[in-house]
Amino acid sequence: MRPLSGPASRTDLVADSIRNAILAGELRPGETLVERRLSELLGVSKTPVREALIGMAHTGLVTVVPNKGITVRKLSLEDVRKVYEVRRLLEPWAAKMTTRAGSPDVVRRAQDALNEAAGLLSAGDNHALSMANRRFHRSLYAGCGNALVVDQLDDLQDLTALGVVNLLWDRWPTWREEFVEHAEILAAVNDGNADEAERLVSKHVQQSLTNLETAEKVES
Repeated sequence: MRPLSGPASRTDLVADSIRNAILAGELRPGETLVERRLSELLGVSKTPVREALIGMAHTGLVTVVPNKGITVRKLSLEDVRKVYEVRRLLEPWAAKMTTRAGSPDVVRRAQDALNEAAGLLSAGDNHALSMANRRFHRSLYAGCGNALVVDQLDDLQDLTALGVVNLLWDRWPTWREEFVEHAEILAAVNDGNADEAERLVSKHVQQSLTNLETAEKVES
């Protein structure tokens, strides 16, 4: 984590920096987040750090632990399954509405993220790959026209990125299959085929959900 530049007292900038550090693997699941240490690393007072951590607890990325403080959330398979269940309800619709809007910027941003992912498939940096995948998905739902859905999916994508690296890809190294599925989704969006984009996103999310449900049965 690097010191913040600009208006570093703003809580949202602090939250973004902590969030990025978590998703990049710099802060690990279960790790206690010490306000003083974070404020020193970011070059800010403890107040915006405290406010940022409280806000992040509401999104589910960090957890308040009695007598221990605030820690990076350590997701279970059940936690991740619930994330995918909600994504399955919201994300296909959002991709359909974004496709209907027909913005050329959507395809450009998605293609940029897909190109980045292509370069990371063999790099062994799963955190970077998960973040490229997150940017791909966000480009396809952010234009749906419903800010409430976008905010909800943003939080769910954070949890997905955390769960994918620390749980899913350890069991199923499916990033190449996911890349192919992403390319198919993008082709439908580029063609303006909103119904097909919706179907493919639903199928894509369902596949991960199926893997999770299988894992839960094995562990039970």
